[in-house]
Amino acid sequence: MAILIPNEQARKIFLERQGLSLPPSRSLDKPGLLSLIDKMGFVQIDSIATVERAHHMILFSRNQTYRREHLQHLLEKDGELFEHWTHDASVIPSAFFRYWKHRFRRREAVIGERWRKWQGEDFDQAFEETYRRIVEGGPIMAREMKAEEHKSGGWWNWHPNKTALEYYWHTGKLAIAGRVNFQKVYDLTERVLPARHHEPQVSHDEFVDWACRSALERLGFATSGEIAAFWDLVTPQEAKEWVERRRDQLTEVLVESANGGRPRAAYAFAGFPDRLGDVPEPPARVRVLSPFDPLLRDRNRAERLFNFSYRIEIFVPESKRQYGYYVFPLLEGDRMIGRIDMKADRRTGTLDVRRLWLERGVRASSGRLEKLEAELMRVGKFAGVERVNFLPGWRA
Repeated sequence: MAILIPNEQARKIFLERQGLSLPPSRSLDKPGLLSLIDKMGFVQIDSIATVERAHHMILFSRNQTYRREHLQHLLEKDGELFEHWTHDASVIPSAFFRYWKHRFRRREAVIGERWRKWQGEDFDQAFEETYRRIVEGGPIMAREMKAEEHKSGGWWNWHPNKTALEYYWHTGKLAIAGRVNFQKVYDLTERVLPARHHEPQVSHDEFVDWACRSALERLGFATSGEIAAFWDLVTPQEAKEWVERRRDQLTEVLVESANGGRPRAAYAFAGFPDRLGDVPEPPARVRVLSPFDPLLRDRNRAERLFNFSYRIEIFVPESKRQYGYYVFPLLEGDRMIGRIDMKADRRTGTLDVRRLWLERGVRASSGRLEKLEAELMRVGKFAGVERVNFLPGWRA
């Protein structure tokens, strides 16, 4: 018989698994940051810096002592993190790199022939030249290679210079050694990641087992489709077959929805809920989340758990936006309480708050607004501005 997970417990389990139940003011050193990212699984990268870039906001929302230089060192100096794709470009623990080799082989099979047809007969020669340039000359950005090839009148005069670099990155021969103004610096993977992260080789079955098992650990409970979508490494069919093969290690659960819908059938590891231990209460403070926070990445799951419908409206025409270009979700305890439109203006040194929307049933009490203002001051300081500026009508 399936175990019913009350909605409140389900929310707290997922928050804990995604690092949002840890004390946000506890000192976070570099090893602690690596441990946090390992716990979460990955941190999505995005270039938009309305307040601060997504990866920094995601980590800051979990710990206000987070330091950007620690992330840079783990990526660019220590090689303990690497940058690649889950569902999107993300920072991933290098301890997982050997599993990504299976993704590389799959991507090569998919895009290799497609790109050859796209580029024609010069594909192989041009790509070999690109790879040899990095072997002999070291790390490079696309813009630098373009400048070199324009001087020599080479292949790059008629082909986008980024194509070969991206192809080798997607298929694992190159890695991101760093970024300059958010532009990628490419180098040989073996020069970027320590040798210990390349081995041991894992079989296909080991790869599928790790991808599904590690996803379920970080979700707490999930359907086979949610397991497949977490890393975007295995197919829905592979995840479904994994569940069937591991029935003796799993427990069927029913997850109560926040919106009054029917409980959703899912799976958890055997021993649930005792295996979880004591699930902590998340901090009661209000926290600003990134639009790319992993808590909300699966929009349908987030809506079922939190009764919170969220969409990024970057690509929605302004006249059709319901809220705004880049609106931040608000978390209070284990509830999504609203969203806020704001922007860091570094010229004036202000965090400009344009508009606040609270969810239905959430009161704009003085205590809640005080907690929100305290969080906005923390966010502003993190973004490098001096004060919070509430624009007229921000609470309309």
